[in-house]
Amino acid sequence: MSAAPTSSSQAAAPRTGLLARLRALPEERPHVFLLAVVAIVPIFLMPWSTWLVLTLSGLAMGAMVFLMASGMSLTFGLMSVLNLAHGAFISVGAFAGASMLVYALSGYAQSPSLAANLVAIVPAFLAAAAVAALLGVVFERLVIRPVYGDHLKQILVTVGGSIVIFELIEVIWGHHDIPVPRPEALRGALVIGGIAIEKYRLLAVVLGLALYAGLLWVIERTRLGILIRAGVESREMVEIHGYRIGLLFLAVFAGGCALAGLGGAMWGLYREMITTHMGDELMISVIVVIILGGLGSIRGCFYGAMLVGLVNLYVGFLEPRLAAVATVGLMVAVLMWRPQGLIPVIKV
Repeated sequence: MSAAPTSSSQAAAPRTGLLARLRALPEERPHVFLLAVVAIVPIFLMPWSTWLVLTLSGLAMGAMVFLMASGMSLTFGLMSVLNLAHGAFISVGAFAGASMLVYALSGYAQSPSLAANLVAIVPAFLAAAAVAALLGVVFERLVIRPVYGDHLKQILVTVGGSIVIFELIEVIWGHHDIPVPRPEALRGALVIGGIAIEKYRLLAVVLGLALYAGLLWVIERTRLGILIRAGVESREMVEIHGYRIGLLFLAVFAGGCALAGLGGAMWGLYREMITTHMGDELMISVIVVIILGGLGSIRGCFYGAMLVGLVNLYVGFLEPRLAAVATVGLMVAVLMWRPQGLIPVIKV
């Protein structure tokens, strides 16, 4: 008869299983592994309270970058469209939201009442998304539609289109920087356990998480997402079944532009200043996030944005001179490890 397993061997089995899962983590869940490494290492290089504040601030920054990057990732992942005019839509959204907040609803924004502030903030964000989406509809019909399926032409025409949009911004709003003070309800910080956490950054994290969950649900769990992904693979097959794929693509493109506009409006309030070419400046982070996460992957885009936000603030605190190149260095390191990105898209 075989001997019964000893208590020591029974205890070793779970430990062995845990070690095996940890060893497999870099290959099976590279996004979780890298996020954990990036977040844990700085704990040993700075005070605990400083690490916590920087982590929350980095997540807030990442949430706003995700809003801007998700629109471009959406159009590429679902439509195979490289829209390098995405930065122009970020700027348009920032100016539209600021116009609503600073000029149309300034009385509500300056009120000490939270309810009055919400009356100003919500319409400002909706206006930013709506204006960017309407401009996206025009842009898709005039610029994108003739070059579907040709990435080289898409790059050329969208770069040209972005120049036109930036010029229109200067014609309408001028070329001067516009200050965008935050409403009273979003100023200051909440003190939790002796640590001050900015209210606006908490709002950015919550909104970013909500939109991430919503995007995943639409793309992965609804008929709309399935139809659009199928339309990329075989447009004729989808149209044979009676669906107008052109309208679906138009809706996706407008939605991507709306996300860019919303992200631009939030970034303007984050910096409390907007400029004409702020979208172009942010495009570096947007492109890094999209490549880092995996081209066209919404999940990868989200984790890539969180990584960019955290690395930017950690490095900026530890060695400010390296902050400008930290995110690009992160992208290069990830691509050397996983050329396909953290979470590559699996085509249907």
